Amino acid sequence: MRKNPHILEINAQVWLNKFAMELNKPLTLADIPQSYLEEIKSLGFDALWLMGVWQQSPKSAEIARNHPDILNYLSKVKPDFDPQDIGPSLYAIYDYKVNPNFGGETALLKLKKRLNDLGVKLILDFAGNHLSCDSPYLTSNPEYFISKPGIMPQEEGLFFKGPNGLYFAHGRDPHFYSWSDTAQLNHFNPKTREFLLGILDHLYTLCDGLRCDMVMLMLNDVFANTWNMYLDLPKPQEEFWPKAIKHIKDKNNYFMFLAEVYWGLDWEVQQLGFDFTYDKTLYDRLLLSNAQDIQGHLNAEHLYQMRSLRFIANHDEEPPVKAFGEEKSKAAAAACYTLEGARLFTLSQIYGATVRYPIQYIPKKQERNDKIVSFYEKLLSIIKDPCFHGGQWALKPVGEISKEDQSHKNILAWIWWQSTCCKMVFINYSDKQANFKINADKFPKTEKVNIKFTEEFSNTTKEVPLSSFKQDGGLPLTLQPFEIRIYSFDF
Repeated sequence: MRKNPHILEINAQVWLNKFAMELNKPLTLADIPQSYLEEIKSLGFDALWLMGVWQQSPKSAEIARNHPDILNYLSKVKPDFDPQDIGPSLYAIYDYKVNPNFGGETALLKLKKRLNDLGVKLILDFAGNHLSCDSPYLTSNPEYFISKPGIMPQEEGLFFKGPNGLYFAHGRDPHFYSWSDTAQLNHFNPKTREFLLGILDHLYTLCDGLRCDMVMLMLNDVFANTWNMYLDLPKPQEEFWPKAIKHIKDKNNYFMFLAEVYWGLDWEVQQLGFDFTYDKTLYDRLLLSNAQDIQGHLNAEHLYQMRSLRFIANHDEEPPVKAFGEEKSKAAAAACYTLEGARLFTLSQIYGATVRYPIQYIPKKQERNDKIVSFYEKLLSIIKDPCFHGGQWALKPVGEISKEDQSHKNILAWIWWQSTCCKMVFINYSDKQANFKINADKFPKTEKVNIKFTEEFSNTTKEVPLSSFKQDGGLPLTLQPFEIRIYSFDF
């Protein structure tokens, strides 16, 4: 797989529904049209993250169909929604067996082979913090979970009555309410850890990588702080993840581990062996901050940058067109996906969706904005270039036009170079015109007198004397609000 791989997130049920409607027949994962797999490859994706393939929880579906928050939200964003389109949470996993409605493991392995034959890896989900509240393991192995024989009235939302008269804790993020369709695993129990290692041993045979859900909740200190009063086992001396990752990578060093992680713990989680970790800080700064704050984040340690998973969309966030606004979303995408690190896209993002549905709801039809689709097709064609994968990256400071005009501070700017190829990225990350100068700082050395620049989005070419970058503070440029320019040249 390339450095800085491109990953496409697709909901398996949405995908199958789309093709079933088009072909007017039910499909399994083995039946996905070859033309679509080839399109994924042609767009430059190195991996497909197929979300929601595991056996689904009947209880989670029942809870979702009666959950007031889900029903109220859907009534606002889609008043004509069909309650039958509400299903279980994809992260309240009943068991790590492929959904039989999708064709089971046989169909999944056929899809994996077809993707691999095209040079595309398959990534699946692992939610190690919890299982569904009706998982069969609650009966067969209750010791895997946090449980107690009885509860106090104030614990009713935290625990539920399960098999054998025991009360089991719901999974939770300590900053929010419990997930009412889940059962919390006890990560301080060595038997639970061995159970999870066994699951990873099985998943390793079905895919090329795992996107690991809410990784920080399984860290020893976080887990202790969240559940301390209910734990009767000591904190393990070692974290779960280093052993687990090494266990799999000893079999296949190219197997990929992606971590969903928040609270600024991404660097810590990288040290545990994850290949890439969510860069939520970048997302938040692109959404809420200015160019200077964004570039400040990009001054972080090089290894951290290389192992960050960049995104402006995933199933937990509002669609970029809605969250950022259409023009700013394009500028954010250009910024996000021309950096070092893995680059995550979602299918709904590329289609230009404006509504984020609850993960339990599967719409019969997807929104599609052809203007947004065209933008992403162009951006993906640009960043397929080897320079954005094998090249070296560096911030490229720009200069001011005058003391009175400080609009250059709104420019995001960096440079890539590989062999004789160079790419310069300039983005006006503001809603006002920006004026600035480009100097020769960080330019690779060259004997050329004139440099031929091609702007990739407009496909226009201009020859500029190299000397113009070295005199009067540099070559002046003007970018309109949220305008993107990516210049390519040889030196």
